[in-house]
Amino acid sequence: MNHLAEKLNEQISTSNPHVLEMLSDYGKRIFFPSAGILAQSAEAKADAHLYNATIGIATEGGKAMGLDSITEQVNDLENAEYLPYAPSPGLPALRTKWQELQLEKNPSMAGKDVSSPVVTNALTHGISLTGSLFMNPGETLVLSDHFWGNYNLYFNATLGVNMEFFTLFNEDGTFNSASYKETLLKAAEGKDQITTILNFPNNPTGYSVLKQDVDGILDAVKAVADTGTNVVVICDDAYFGLFFEEDVLKESLFGYFADLHERVLAVKVDGATKEDYVWGLRCGFITYAAKGLASEGLKALEQKTGGAIRATVSNISHLSQRIVLKAFSNGDYASQKQEKFDIMKARYEKVKEVLTDSRFAEYFSPYPYNSGYFMTMKLEQGLDANEYRQYLLKNKGIGTISIGASNIRVAFSCTEESHLADLFDKMYEAASEMVAAK
Repeated sequence: MNHLAEKLNEQISTSNPHVLEMLSDYGKRIFFPSAGILAQSAEAKADAHLYNATIGIATEGGKAMGLDSITEQVNDLENAEYLPYAPSPGLPALRTKWQELQLEKNPSMAGKDVSSPVVTNALTHGISLTGSLFMNPGETLVLSDHFWGNYNLYFNATLGVNMEFFTLFNEDGTFNSASYKETLLKAAEGKDQITTILNFPNNPTGYSVLKQDVDGILDAVKAVADTGTNVVVICDDAYFGLFFEEDVLKESLFGYFADLHERVLAVKVDGATKEDYVWGLRCGFITYAAKGLASEGLKALEQKTGGAIRATVSNISHLSQRIVLKAFSNGDYASQKQEKFDIMKARYEKVKEVLTDSRFAEYFSPYPYNSGYFMTMKLEQGLDANEYRQYLLKNKGIGTISIGASNIRVAFSCTEESHLADLFDKMYEAASEMVAAK
């Protein structure tokens, strides 16, 4: 093992030895090079006052070289602000600003030791980094029975871990804390470690936990840790902030997990992607916390994450990071964001209004929804989800997503409020036509 990896491991172990145990074999081996090209270039940038012949970019007149056909498209930034490579862990100013925003949005994080966010290529990258750093093939991931399909593609197909599912909803539509706890405890039997991922607002259902659900969730995870099993908790906060009901928990569970137990590592994966409507900029973040994991241990995790980024994609788009950072300092940023939130909430309210019509119950049973981009319905009368999806597409010109045998996801995020009533009317027509044709 490289001596730099050993040093980082020692920093983590000294701070909280359980977190070192949680690292995968890869996670223990990975490190950020302190004497390689990046480090030597950083030294040269500071002290090479005559000539700097280190990093692999081209310069002209002392500035980053660029083609007019590219730079003329970026009017508000100097070449040096986006053409050179960004640091592997991300722009320091962006990392600092994102942490400030996290603390504003998540009061439960106040006064707790958390890492500086590391910039990722959006949330998929953040989730895959977490998996590679903390999970070995054959280990167990506990997640909801309503889950984003990409979890299966990464955790199971790519990483080779086992997936165990808890039932998200009770029969009355509330969060099923009992199923979560039971599934966690069963999955942890005889194991040194398990991982769980909690995604709220949930994709595909559009459900976020209520304030009353927090204690049950924390109790479930703590119960596992109390048995001596380490727990990595991934908070997938992709749709954070799009909370439309008053009783919804309007902050991430990350802050509650941050100091829950020495054997619980909290990982917050979030980003500007959905929160700030910049899907294609691919700008996300990953943040760590655990009880007893002090500054040195947290910095070591940041270094390992930066090393994993350096080893795979080298660094994240400098232009994307710079655009997002500049947006945060725009005086109209908050009002612009509120305007878009109001549009999203109005669409959500319209869906609720439309579905109060009792006729829809003949074919659709909506799962609980109160946030995010989506809502999902269970099809009734034996309708097959994929057949129904194809019928909608070919006969009504409507695109939806089928999930499993009987669930249909509807994205009100990309449907104008004025079109929602017609959308569901046509979905009703399609269902009635299919049932009549049986």
